[in-house]
Amino acid sequence: MSETRDPRPRRRRPLRAAVGLLVLLAVIGYFAVQRASNGGGAPYCVASAQASAPGGSPETYEMSPEQAANAATIAAVGVAKGLPDRAVTIALATAMQESALRNLDHGDRDSLGLFQQRPSMGWGTPAQITDPVYSAAIFYDHLVDVPGYSRLPLTVAAQKVQRSGYPQAYAKHEPDATVLTAAFAGAGSVDCGGPAPTEPGDPQRVRDGLDRIFGKGSLHSVRPPGEQAGRAGSGAGGAAEPEVTLVEKSDGGGTAARHSRAMAHWAVANSRELGISRVSYDRRGWVAGQDRGRWQEQAAAPAKNGANGPYDAAPGEVRIFLSRGTR
Repeated sequence: MSETRDPRPRRRRPLRAAVGLLVLLAVIGYFAVQRASNGGGAPYCVASAQASAPGGSPETYEMSPEQAANAATIAAVGVAKGLPDRAVTIALATAMQESALRNLDHGDRDSLGLFQQRPSMGWGTPAQITDPVYSAAIFYDHLVDVPGYSRLPLTVAAQKVQRSGYPQAYAKHEPDATVLTAAFAGAGSVDCGGPAPTEPGDPQRVRDGLDRIFGKGSLHSVRPPGEQAGRAGSGAGGAAEPEVTLVEKSDGGGTAARHSRAMAHWAVANSRELGISRVSYDRRGWVAGQDRGRWQEQAAAPAKNGANGPYDAAPGEVRIFLSRGTR
């Protein structure tokens, strides 16, 4: 009997397949546990919007922290300009098609950035175009010049700004862009999981980032650092975390509240880059590296990280705490 007709190898194949399957399941289980606990693994962000149908599940869109930070900036710039959700959705769908929400340093011919804008076509200098705040702002400036843009099909409105060679491509991103709009600019939420930041954060960088988008003192005032330190919770070792607290002005109304929501979710989406350890707004809080990266309701969560805990923002406040770094 030749080796090819020996039945013994065939009897071992099911065993090898079973062992391989068990190893694969173990690897998948390991990464699932790591992700659920936020103790390790790759960081990620999930945008959530309310279900479109009664009784349905929330609609979600998952992305990397880089993509989330860029989406948050695009949405925040639209909110700061006082534009409707439809404008934000058009902008996000456009950036999803043009760059997959990545700030590219290359593209077709001289196209650059989130929207693949071209210096040779008058969009700005390469440095300006690769600045997400600038590129989003100039996209919106062109969009609002389109008559009736909010009533046009998304692909038509986007094409009138972009002049793309593939105008129908924007349409496929509209459902996901709608979820992102609700998450960053509306009643949805943005959760970001992964390890807590290890590098210290700089409150000035946070203030500068928010000022560039929303303007200085337009609808919010910044609580002086001395007052912030007196109210801040404590981190590891009992020392107060650096903090940026923004307070809605009394005459801001619903516009200020919309800005606050956008600020809070912008902070969460940029937490890794800026060393943000926790964010609190509207009786809810988010803590880096905890609670599976999800926002928690104040009533449902005990105080953490000190006496005041992360869920202690007063009405009309956005509290952003910065990591002191690991030692």
